[in-house]
Amino acid sequence: MKPGNWSQVTEFIILGFPLLQGVQAFLFLLLFLIYLTTILGNLLIFLVVFLDSRLHTPMYLFVSILSLLELGYTAATIPKMLSNLLSEKKTISFSGCLLQIYFFHSLGATECYLLTAMAYDRYLAICQPLHYPIRMTPALCVKIAVGCWLGGLAGPVAEISLVSHLPFCGPNRIQHIFCDFPPVLSLACTDTSINVLVDFVINSCKILATFLLILSSYVQITCTVLSIPSAAGKRKAFSTCASHLTVVLIFYGSILFMYVRLKKSYSLDYDRALAVVYSVLTPFLNPFIYSLRNKEIKEAVRRQLKRMGILK
Repeated sequence: MKPGNWSQVTEFIILGFPLLQGVQAFLFLLLFLIYLTTILGNLLIFLVVFLDSRLHTPMYLFVSILSLLELGYTAATIPKMLSNLLSEKKTISFSGCLLQIYFFHSLGATECYLLTAMAYDRYLAICQPLHYPIRMTPALCVKIAVGCWLGGLAGPVAEISLVSHLPFCGPNRIQHIFCDFPPVLSLACTDTSINVLVDFVINSCKILATFLLILSSYVQITCTVLSIPSAAGKRKAFSTCASHLTVVLIFYGSILFMYVRLKKSYSLDYDRALAVVYSVLTPFLNPFIYSLRNKEIKEAVRRQLKRMGILK
């Protein structure tokens, strides 16, 4: 289409779940309770690790950063989703849409890098226990954490820049529950093959590379644990990895199917279901996974509650 024949779209309409229009109030209440629990749970873990000196170790430093990250990750999408469930006008400005995509993907990338760092931490602790205190120093932990954040924040810049220069002249209805690259690209009035290719390459490098690094860490961890002679030793070693591995499987199990694919046609209901898993359920489940499966965090919570006089 020639430039003179179109006017730039200034806002999008996010359709959300069009087949569930009759239960919007119920969905709002459910999502609100999930979001509130997500905030309180992740905030609790962050504060407990911060306040309890016994948890000032590399593993729990990364856990606390992950909890803080989840607060920002959910804030990028869920408040707008809640607003749309109550509003007749489910709109978002063009710039607001790009900002939502940027923060959602940058914080998602940060989580990929952080989960990889946590796998490396477990690898050193189990496979090289004698070298662990020397190699995984507090200074190195801080550098790794800063690197994860900087790498994540820089990740989507190229994709956002490309999308911002696309012409959007026709339909402005986003067939998704929030702004994201695939549904927004489908609305462009020009060929988006380059955008799709760039998106695929960046996501493949980012998601597959970190997933393979995590997988290689756990292959070596498994080999080391299986060589431990006592059953109690095996259980203790695996227990330190169980929470992290559970989070990895839930998070990567959904984003791999969503973002590592080279095509422009999507099953809308399939994409919406996957989006709920990695944008809502994973941050919601993380506090339960790390608290219910972790004896040290549960004991730290009890100590803090006793210190506050809530428990005797």
